[in-house]
Amino acid sequence: MELQNIQRVYLVGIGGIGMSGLARYFHKLGCVVCGYDKTATDLTDQLHNEGIQATFDDNSECIPKSFRDFDEGTLIIYTPAIPKDSEILNFFKEKGFELYKRSQVLGLISKGKYTIAVAGTHGKTTTSSMVAHILKDSGTDCSAFLGGISSNYQSNVLFGNNDIVVVEADEYDRSFLTLYPDIAIVTSMDADHLDIYGDHSQLTQSFQLFASQIKQGGTLIHYKGLPLNGGITYSIDGAADAFAENIRVEGGNFYFDFNNNNISIKNIQLGIAGLHNIANATAAIQAALLVGVAADDIKKALESFRGVKRRFEYILKDTEHIFIDDYAHHPEELRAAISSVKRLYPDKKLTTIFQPHLYTRTRDFADGFAEALDLSDELLMLDIYPARELPIEGVNADMILQRMQSANKQKYSMQDAIEKVRMEQPGLLLTVGAGDIDTIVHPLKLALQNG
Repeated sequence: MELQNIQRVYLVGIGGIGMSGLARYFHKLGCVVCGYDKTATDLTDQLHNEGIQATFDDNSECIPKSFRDFDEGTLIIYTPAIPKDSEILNFFKEKGFELYKRSQVLGLISKGKYTIAVAGTHGKTTTSSMVAHILKDSGTDCSAFLGGISSNYQSNVLFGNNDIVVVEADEYDRSFLTLYPDIAIVTSMDADHLDIYGDHSQLTQSFQLFASQIKQGGTLIHYKGLPLNGGITYSIDGAADAFAENIRVEGGNFYFDFNNNNISIKNIQLGIAGLHNIANATAAIQAALLVGVAADDIKKALESFRGVKRRFEYILKDTEHIFIDDYAHHPEELRAAISSVKRLYPDKKLTTIFQPHLYTRTRDFADGFAEALDLSDELLMLDIYPARELPIEGVNADMILQRMQSANKQKYSMQDAIEKVRMEQPGLLLTVGAGDIDTIVHPLKLALQNG
């Protein structure tokens, strides 16, 4: 399918963060865009306000007339998270449409463009957003497809006036293998998505294959120690081709110096917090330098970078309360988020509310979750968010609680957690998880503000 021939786009799973970005992209191109998702959300409400319609009934009768018959100008995009027995999904299959995954469409869009692809089991959304912001803020410009809502641009898709495109390369379902980038960044390769890959070695092989697909003359940038060959390594401990050093916290802000074999950039103030984000920034700086962005422009852009919604996002920050929300849903992400909060506020008691994501992930990493959550001073544990999965016998949030060493831990419903926060008014609160824990972020904020 050629992009210039597309007139109509239907997205099965339009409310997903990546899918909604594609909806916005094709809408801006002038295509008729609509879709289906399971439930209405703030994101689908925003799409509606932008003129993109969605239905929430898995009923083929809800598909608009102009999409009901096969036409070469109609593109059908789906997400693997949609159940295989979806009536709408099967309607398009039976009508003879070729169905495209989000990643395949990103491959079509980025084909023939200078592509910077950011992959990793964690860190890819923030890193890709950093790269895009540096290019935008410096005047170099780019288009970008992000896996989160950029706080600087209030969107998950950015439009540029050149041929540079930044894409978040998703390893789930091996989706990133549709991309052939000029620059590939790999932030991490921890065991994850074992429901898809089976074991860590299969995941590793997919990342190695992704790295092998870089265009001739292109560059691989990867965190030092990952099992990848060649390229430019980066780290925050000095032992790499590009590295951050002199890392410090001053006035609640993180500062660091960047060095590689050719250049040194001193006293960079990062607009967001976290040691893990300094690592992400180190990779983003190296990519920006390869594209030709000046050091001073990079430094200025990183100071004004405001992060991504639900990635170490400050919900409240005043004299009485600090409330941070983060998307962390893997043990290493939890460890990074909790450690960063503790480093920023070493004298405050940290209360963490965590919602496990997926039965399989809970089963596979219960020990790791317990170890990371033990870094908190107090834990309020929510039930598992199942997402696409059916329950697994014997797998529940108690698997994690039972493995924790801390005594200050307890299981709560969402409403009870809100009430506890209202009653106890913790001075330092962290919410973490990738499910629907975001629906209680605003109520928790109100509970802290109103007491």
